[in-house]
Amino acid sequence: MSSWQPDPTFYPSARLAADAPKETLAYVATFDPTRQMPDELAVVDVNPGSPDYGTILNRIPMPNKGDELHHFGWNACSSHLCPNAPHPHSERRYLVVPGLRSSRIHILDTKPDPRRPSIVRVLEPDEVAKKSGYTRPHTIHCGPQGIYVVSLANAQGEAPGGIFLMDHDTFDIRGRWEIDRGPQELAYDAWWHLGYDTLVSSEWGLPATFENGLVPEVLLGGKYGHRLHFWDLNTRKHKQTIDFGEENQLVFELRPAHDPTKAHGFVNSVISLKDLSASIWTWYRDGDKWAARKVIEIPAEPADPALLPPFLKGFGAVPPLVTDIALSLDDRFLYVACWGTGEMRRYDVSDPHRPELVGSVRVGGIASRASHPAAGGAPLNGGPQMVEVSRDGSRVYFTNSLYGAIDDQFYPDGINGWMVKLDAGASSGLAFDPEFYLEWPKTHRPHQIRLEGGDASSDSYCYP
Repeated sequence: MSSWQPDPTFYPSARLAADAPKETLAYVATFDPTRQMPDELAVVDVNPGSPDYGTILNRIPMPNKGDELHHFGWNACSSHLCPNAPHPHSERRYLVVPGLRSSRIHILDTKPDPRRPSIVRVLEPDEVAKKSGYTRPHTIHCGPQGIYVVSLANAQGEAPGGIFLMDHDTFDIRGRWEIDRGPQELAYDAWWHLGYDTLVSSEWGLPATFENGLVPEVLLGGKYGHRLHFWDLNTRKHKQTIDFGEENQLVFELRPAHDPTKAHGFVNSVISLKDLSASIWTWYRDGDKWAARKVIEIPAEPADPALLPPFLKGFGAVPPLVTDIALSLDDRFLYVACWGTGEMRRYDVSDPHRPELVGSVRVGGIASRASHPAAGGAPLNGGPQMVEVSRDGSRVYFTNSLYGAIDDQFYPDGINGWMVKLDAGASSGLAFDPEFYLEWPKTHRPHQIRLEGGDASSDSYCYP
């Protein structure tokens, strides 16, 4: 009998993952918006029984300045238990942390001390561009074939963006993932339906249209991303495009069902040019094709123009700006972060075509500046942005910064960073944990969160 055992944090199904031990640590990518200091990976204590609960235990600085750390992930996860995965004995050990602005990729080892990860390799921008053909790495997902890196631009910083693969053990770049990209040009996120051999990708824009902030002419001209792309996961060929229409700008975060027998998922469109609303769409199988329909629309909220940034004064309203969503492992609850209005919403999506709003809290917001129970009534800025859900679905964590240059367009007084935890009831409701309000060090802003041992948006599963 082999002595090799799969990593104990790999789970055949989402149901088994939900029964796993509770997380005690969160890893948070943080950046210096002035680019005067190195960005950092922060380690946060999320164990309620710890004397350090709700505090930063360690801050690991990157070797350079100006990376703008973004959506990072694990080198390996539960998808490595799939029948077609050639490496079931990998470890969930390393964090793969990309710099969206620098195109640098950092590898951090969380062993032997998970509270103090160490940088073991840095892939420099020249190596990334030369070996992958891409720059601006945005999203990291571990999959059955290795580490997938969604990048927003080619080696020259232009279209097309796309996906490249890295080895999950050596972190060497294997090369471009796509064999035939069809009409796909823009990139943002990618995830898959392992039970349907399908990869889905979404769209943002090219570096020239976001690195110094959103460009009003591009936004109002409907020129940011507004399409989903469907690919054959094994042949790596483009199969289908669904266009949400130019009015639905910035089609971002993909959250496919965790149960591999279910052929649906959710994606957010950040803003509608028609009325500044935000929307959630579900994609699903319709015969032998994929289809999508809008299932949630969140309206803009009227506001005194005196409270609005120059970007919005002419509209007299605050758009919700839904910039992130998260789907619980049981596929029952969708969490929707409204970065503009400062609201975190919880929907029951048991029927993915008829979501029901079952919880809401407010903190921050462009006009409302809602406080937190632990903030002493002080007005807070930023709003719910990157959201992460525990494996058992009872804890929701989020931070308040989107992207340095865009933060300043909507919150021109500068964002003071914070991280918040909510408690989610079994069937409805959302409530602040009054013991967990983490005011971020003023030099940095917090962005993506990953939970120890995996979370609701880190893993994919091959078994129902």
